[in-house]
This record gives sequence, structure tokens and C-alpha cells, in this order.
Amino acid sequence: MSSNAYTQLEKRFARMGALGEAAGMLHWDMAAVMPEGGHESRAEQLATINVIAHEMLTSAETGDLLALAGEGGLDEWQRANLREMKRVHTHATALSPDLVEASTKARAACEKTWREARPKGDFKLVLPRLQAVLDLTREAAAAKAEKLDLSPYDALMDEFEPGARAADITPIFDDYAAFLPDFLGRVLEHQKRQVPIVYPKGPFSIESQKKLGEKLMATIGFDFHHGRLDTSLHPFCGGTPDDVRITTRYNEEQFADAMMGVVHETGHAMYERGLPVAWRRQPVGQARGMALHESQSLIVEMQAARSLAFCRYLSPLLSETYPGNGAAFAPDNLARFYTRVEPGFIRVSADEVTYPAHVILRYRLEQALVAGDLKLPDLPAAWNAGMKQLLDLTVTSDREGCLQDIHWFDGAFGYFPCYSLGAMTAAQFFAAAIDAEPGIPAAIERGDFAPLIGWLRVNVHGRASSLSSPEIIRAATGKPLDAGVFRRHLERRYLNA
Repeated sequence: MSSNAYTQLEKRFARMGALGEAAGMLHWDMAAVMPEGGHESRAEQLATINVIAHEMLTSAETGDLLALAGEGGLDEWQRANLREMKRVHTHATALSPDLVEASTKARAACEKTWREARPKGDFKLVLPRLQAVLDLTREAAAAKAEKLDLSPYDALMDEFEPGARAADITPIFDDYAAFLPDFLGRVLEHQKRQVPIVYPKGPFSIESQKKLGEKLMATIGFDFHHGRLDTSLHPFCGGTPDDVRITTRYNEEQFADAMMGVVHETGHAMYERGLPVAWRRQPVGQARGMALHESQSLIVEMQAARSLAFCRYLSPLLSETYPGNGAAFAPDNLARFYTRVEPGFIRVSADEVTYPAHVILRYRLEQALVAGDLKLPDLPAAWNAGMKQLLDLTVTSDREGCLQDIHWFDGAFGYFPCYSLGAMTAAQFFAAAIDAEPGIPAAIERGDFAPLIGWLRVNVHGRASSLSSPEIIRAATGKPLDAGVFRRHLERRYLNA
């Protein structure tokens, strides 16, 4: 009976997986091409899909099947799949269908208002909508905390990165915040002694930027038969493993942000495409968590695409795309340009050294918001104070402050720690990949990402959720996550170059 119960569970979860994929495509459409007038109907569509999937997951039938499905007769992947089924079931049964529906509608409405408020720098415009999202998020966090025997914030993080706990993350982040001021000062002094950077001169047409982005996607290994590139207000990778949707945003005055944004999202896409086909729409076949997901975007963007080796490949391609910038596109100059450190307001444009400060700020603020220690109307002032403390920057507009990211307005509280955990994991993966395949840097210099992607396919992508994130990291690198690897990478790149 237990094997029959497991077989029925696979069929049930496959249907729920298809519903999730449909919701993902509707989210992409909403962010990329949907006309403004479609928001209300889209919110209703998403809420309906989410409630149907939630009802299927939390139904008595699913609970009975999970209780009956023992591990006897199951192979290693099936046992891991059953474990993941139970994990997502536990999360889901903490929430009522009414809460799922209300949260979905509130997030859609808030995101719509955010798209209007961000260009204006008008936090008050979106405040009521965001308050509704936060209230519902806190309600969900409390329910999950009780179910999982966790703190509310840990319960939220567990949804994005299973097993992530503030007790483990806070010391790492506090240590980096203490390390940053002195290290940043040394890096800035080191930069002053280098040959001045020659900056590319535009304008850079959007059409040429898109063609360049598509060229680099293909170089990394993106399959356009199973995906596409579009434009949105905030870059992201969405869709499904067999239909991956990447977006970026363009600025005709400079091309670097859009280009590196495309490279970053292609790293996400390669992870999705590399997940095992045999386990499509099953929990074990999903990406392990968002910290691991961010490691895959950052290993491509930060570790590989900002290296001198890649700049040697990129140099003639840029010269052909944007003539008249010869000195700016020399490999050594490009490497200095792409690793230039300068504290700034915008997270997605931040350099590798100061980026963790942006994450630490958001991590501290969202913890306070979820706990009720910070009231939402006070968020802009708290944000600005934190930016001053961490990066000595004075924020003059909420557009460059607390309005810049979509995450909170889309209800993604607990996501931000994944970015810096991902950066640390990426550094460790890249070092291990080169130890295993010493020819990777030379291949990247030729524009050949196959050796790197091949290593990731075996050691990360192909494992999907069959192991926990710590188990995947240890199996791939021979040791647990070590933040010291990331620091040593920063010291080599920014002080010894």
C-alpha cells in the first residue's frame, strides 16, 4: 500500500507542479508585457491558481497518502522526494486558503502600486498597500512559526532557503559588517594607485544592448529553444525549467548594468535548465533553495564574467558592438572597470565588496518589521540611517532607498539573506571547480563556459533537492560553507590585482 500511496502522491504533486508553472508564467507576463489595466484580473487569476494548488496540497487525501507512504521499496531519489513532499505539506498546512488568497491579491495590488511609486520616489503612495502585505506576512509567519517550531522570521526564511536560521546568519553578517570599513578603505586606496579607468562613451542603443545580451547568453550556454530575453522594471529570471524567461532593464547612457544583469540572470537560467528532467514538477526536482540559486547566478556573473580571463574574450566583442571605445575596451581596463569598487545606493548595481552591506541592511530591517520592532512608516528613516552607518551614504530619495527593490512589495520577506549566502557559496564552488578542472579559466578566456557549466551540472544542478544545501556544498567542495573563502577571493581580486 505504501508504494501505491507514493505513486498517487507523485501524480498529485505533478498536477500541483503544473499549476505552479502556470502561475510563474502569469507572473512573468505581469512584469514584462501585461498592460496596466490587466492587474485586477491577473490578481484574481493568480489567487485562484494558488488557492486551488493550496487546497490540493492541504487536502485530507494528500495528508492520508503522506501518512501511508512509507520509505520501503523506494529508491534514494524517491525517498528524498517523499521527504520534500512532507516539507512543503507542513508549510502549506500552516496557512488557511483564505490567507493564501488574501496574500496573493495583496501582493499583486502592492506590486502594481510600487511600479508607480518607485519612479516618483513616493513611499507614502505605496505605504497602505505595503502595510496590508506586511500584516498578512506577519500572520503567515506566526502560523508557520507555530507549525515548524521556529521564530516567525526563521519560518519565512525556511520557505526560501530550507534550514536557514538567523542564529547562523547573524554572526556571519555582523562579522562582515565589522570587516567592511577597514577592508573597503584599503581597496579604495589600492584603486587610487592603479592606472585610471577609461570609461566607455555612449550612447548605447537598447537594440545593440539586447543583441549583446543574447550573444552572451548563448556564450554561457542558454538554449533559446527553451527561453527568451525581455524587459522589465526589475531584472529577474522566471518561467519554468523548459521555458525560462529572463528580463533586464536598459539605460542608453551605459550598458554595463544591463549586460551584467543578463549574465547574472543567465546563471539562474542555467540552474533551472540543468535540473533533472526525470523529476520535473516533483518537489525533489526543484532548485534546492534561493541561496543556492543565487550562488549559480553569482558564480557566472561575479566569479567568471568579471574575471580578467572573461574580459579578454569580451574585449573584441564590445569593440565590434560599440566602435570608437578602443582604450576603454582593452582587457586590463575592462577588468578594472568591472571590478571597480565605489559605494552606491542601488543594490543591483553594487560592486562585489559593498554588495553584502546592502543585504545586511535589508536583513536587519525586515527582521525588525516582522517582529514589530520597526513600524512601516518609519522604514525610510531607518533605511537611510542604516545606509549611512554601513556605507557612509546619505540617501536623498526613497527611489534610491527603500523603494528600489521589488521583494518586500511582492511579499518576499526572508529572501534577502540568500544573496550574500549565495555569494559566499559561489566563491567556494568556483574554487572547487577550478581545483577539479584547472582548464576552466583558459576556457572562459575563449568564451567557452562548457567546463564550468559541466561541473555545475554534476555537482549542483543535477542534484536538485535530493540533498540539503549544506550537503550539496560539502559534497561539491569537500567542506561546509566557509565565509573565509569569500574573503580570500575579495582580497586576491581587490588588493592583489
